[in-house]
Amino acid sequence: MDEAAASGRDETVASALAEAFPGRSVGRLADVGPSWNGANETVGVVFADGGRAFCKVAVDADGTRIARELAVLRYVAAERPVAVPAVLAADPDADAPYLVTGPAPGRELLGVWEELGGESGGDGDAEREALLRRVGRTLATLHAERFETHGDIVGSDAPGELDLDRAPWPDVLLKTVERTREIGTSERLADHYDAVVDCVEANRDRLRGAPAALLHGDVAMPNLFVREGDGPEGVAPIDWELAHVGDPARDLVRAEDQLLNGFDERGPERYAAALYAGYRERAGGLPEGFAARRPIYEVVRMLGRSGFIDQWTTYLDEPLAALVDRAEAEMAARLEAV
Repeated sequence: MDEAAASGRDETVASALAEAFPGRSVGRLADVGPSWNGANETVGVVFADGGRAFCKVAVDADGTRIARELAVLRYVAAERPVAVPAVLAADPDADAPYLVTGPAPGRELLGVWEELGGESGGDGDAEREALLRRVGRTLATLHAERFETHGDIVGSDAPGELDLDRAPWPDVLLKTVERTREIGTSERLADHYDAVVDCVEANRDRLRGAPAALLHGDVAMPNLFVREGDGPEGVAPIDWELAHVGDPARDLVRAEDQLLNGFDERGPERYAAALYAGYRERAGGLPEGFAARRPIYEVVRMLGRSGFIDQWTTYLDEPLAALVDRAEAEMAARLEAV
């Protein structure tokens, strides 16, 4: 981020913090790492009194995502044995909508994972598999209570409730596709969005009977924190702004992809097996119809490449043209699998 952008961000965050905590001085702001969502800015906050927090601001002035995350954090804290950061302050209707939370409990999974590097089949490998089983159990705990209908989360009137814009699951899924389009950073493969929409529309009957559960929607390593102990609260998820009520199979497919897979290659099968084993331990099995719907969700997941192809170019340090060709081939293969 250049100096002018950082200054503008800091002013926006400072304004939100002044509104949320009048009279409480801020010592400094800290970067929290790269984000592929340009619609938000999130910074670490160190108050002058030593307290710490994280402040997320919707820089596009759209409070929808803030309202959703606020509702879900309060709901999960009240209704699920899954740890989440405490809400310290929030205003989805502010000129710059904001959410301030306390630090996440535990250590970021990404850091723990990297510390366990080593030779394949060694102790670090076994410990990584154990971590993934814990993630699987946490997702199963989150998905345990089923809702009567699918829907987009629009807010909450009480901590133990979620207000839903109810709709058939294929329509909710299509809405998440449009949300990805909104936050995507590249139009280079814009036709992939149309291909995904066509795939969902063509498979409405296969999707319509899916169960309805609360989904996190962004199960990536930086969004998971490992706590002491091994209960259902052993992994604490953060960053719930993409949460919705939908098919738990979709959350599982996305979790495997974000945690383990590369641009167009799958991670070690033993790791995926550990993730699913943990889920089965808690849930008694995978979501009904998982195998039938999985190929559709793998097509949808391609938008995590296509819509951010410029970011992947930087991350992988490869030419754009080469990654575009690989993305085209991968999308074709996934559509063929459906």
